Amino acid sequence: MQTIVINTGTELLLGDVLNSHLAFIAREIFPLGLRIDRQITVPDGPAIRTALAESMAEAEIIFVTGGLGPTTDDITREITAELLGLELRHDAAVMRAISARAARRGFRLTDRTARQADVPRGATVLPNENGSAPGLYLAANPASQKKSPHLFLLPGPPRELQPMFRSFVLPILREIVPQVSAVNRRTYRIAGMGESLVEEAIGERLLGVSGIELGYCARPGEVDLRIIGEQPALDQAGAIIAARLGPAVFSSDGASLEEAVVTLLTARKQTLAVAESCTGGFLAHRITNVPGSSAVFLAGYVTYSNEAKMKMLGVDSRLTSEHGAVSEEVARAMAEGARREASATFGLATTGIAAPGNGTTDKPVGTVFVALAADGAGTTVRKFYFPDDRPTFKELATQNALEMLRRSLLA
Repeated sequence: MQTIVINTGTELLLGDVLNSHLAFIAREIFPLGLRIDRQITVPDGPAIRTALAESMAEAEIIFVTGGLGPTTDDITREITAELLGLELRHDAAVMRAISARAARRGFRLTDRTARQADVPRGATVLPNENGSAPGLYLAANPASQKKSPHLFLLPGPPRELQPMFRSFVLPILREIVPQVSAVNRRTYRIAGMGESLVEEAIGERLLGVSGIELGYCARPGEVDLRIIGEQPALDQAGAIIAARLGPAVFSSDGASLEEAVVTLLTARKQTLAVAESCTGGFLAHRITNVPGSSAVFLAGYVTYSNEAKMKMLGVDSRLTSEHGAVSEEVARAMAEGARREASATFGLATTGIAAPGNGTTDKPVGTVFVALAADGAGTTVRKFYFPDDRPTFKELATQNALEMLRRSLLA
């Protein structure tokens, strides 16, 4: 079924707000056999009418996000009712829900709040359990003078849209979407290899599998390999990937590298402490974003200065004087200090020179040392070079640190 997403909001086009709706909706509808055929982003105002009118002529399903609130620029419901020739009616039940929510949260209702309770005749109200403006569903009406597709009007904030979509939109979609063949997808995430190397290793072999759709997506420090097809073809392709890429694959279900590391540590009942200089806490941030990480992550030390390295981790001042803070020796001492101070199984440390810092001939900007100290197995240090902007440098440094730990856990 032809499916279009219309995202409304001037803030999206100004870059003030990241548009995450397309990715979310695309993931949610894929298991139903639906894909987004086109996505349009328009500012608040009359552009919504043009985008909706043009899309209604070709789409079978349209998702519209934003423009359902109480302010003057929230006109999605009014434009939709106008285009379909439907009367807007005040829904007392919706208004009671809005009033009750405001009372619970101590909010004062304004005169314009009541607009959110206006419902086009024949529309199904989609309850908003995390906000005030409800969503709306208008069923397709191909026989009327104003031919219309299935229309879903959804709130703009992701914290409101996403639970509404899962609770109320997906059940409707399951009723209106015809049964399709059992097409699935897998996403293999691969660390330590560039996109071209991954393609060289498995590309031709995967293209030889009948019924497989293949795609690659490069990210800092990893490559996502996407395959789409029916189960027998996915299994055949998966066997090729496992044979050719082996332990470089850290996930076959889209899980992140930090999730893979936390899963391995949890299974082994082992613990981790980190010591960070150039990554400024980003390594600890990534790990603690994983649910259940509290079972394995004991401590994170952000030791940006030499004094902090000495005071918090016990790094000998002679090491920084003789070798510099960015050195194999200091990285080793940091990892061992973190492991010792936290009584952890592993200590993982980063120290480096992020742009636009003061590099040298021997240690140019982008140099980073990653050290892994393991209980009873000594300490390993690796030197990397990432001459990128600061955010990318930190992403790559932590990615390689996590991969270093993961490979150690697999050994």
